[in-house]
Amino acid sequence: MIFAVLRVARFVALVAIVGLAGVMLYEAAEAPANQLFGKTLVHGPRTEKIVALTYDDGPNPPYTDRILDVLEQEHVHATFFVVGRAVRAYPEVVRREVRDGDAIGNHTWDHAHLILMTPAQIRASLERTDEAIERAAGIRPEIMRPPFGARDWQVLAVARSMGLVPVMWSVPLANDWLQPPPEVIARRILRNVHDGSIIVLHDGNRGIVCAGHSFPPGTCDREAEIEATRIIVTTLRREGYRFVTIPQMLALARAGH
Repeated sequence: MIFAVLRVARFVALVAIVGLAGVMLYEAAEAPANQLFGKTLVHGPRTEKIVALTYDDGPNPPYTDRILDVLEQEHVHATFFVVGRAVRAYPEVVRREVRDGDAIGNHTWDHAHLILMTPAQIRASLERTDEAIERAAGIRPEIMRPPFGARDWQVLAVARSMGLVPVMWSVPLANDWLQPPPEVIARRILRNVHDGSIIVLHDGNRGIVCAGHSFPPGTCDREAEIEATRIIVTTLRREGYRFVTIPQMLALARAGH
């Protein structure tokens, strides 16, 4: 009886170890800087004091609008990776982003895990979002960011076949979606910024359409992002950084800067 229990315990321990190893391998493979599955944009030229400020998961009024107010006041252009179903719900916000000179990227239709999809499903999600962006603002994006940063060879191949450049990030995520105080978000970002950095903040929550729906408190609240944006912009500008959009960063990289 004792030996049987020991065998079961050893088997359970082995399964746990294998599972842990699998999680660690997955996290290593999906790390933003990893190029195992193909080339992605992780940062801009390290020889220039530039930084790209990017936002994921919107549009999400009124918070996206108020972030845009800060950017406009500070004369800074950012890049918004938008979710298709939110674009369909709030096209006027995307129109303003384009009108203000900000760049738009494809963040899929509903923020689903692309690595769990077939190539046809990946393409359909990206195409549907491209079409929503074009209907809203009259442009087709050149860039995309996979939800959760999750990608593999198949995801990148489909994106590139559509003419979309996959974009990751170089500054570790600030867990801003958990809504710590603005000063905490800003501090987590600023301590990791270097020349050519790509910063990620979140103006939405996986493209959730909030208007007319009831969600748990905080689901759609991105109030902290507004002041965090101002702190990040004013601090980096004081340190001599210039803000560029992702397409501008790509142009500089292609030019060999």
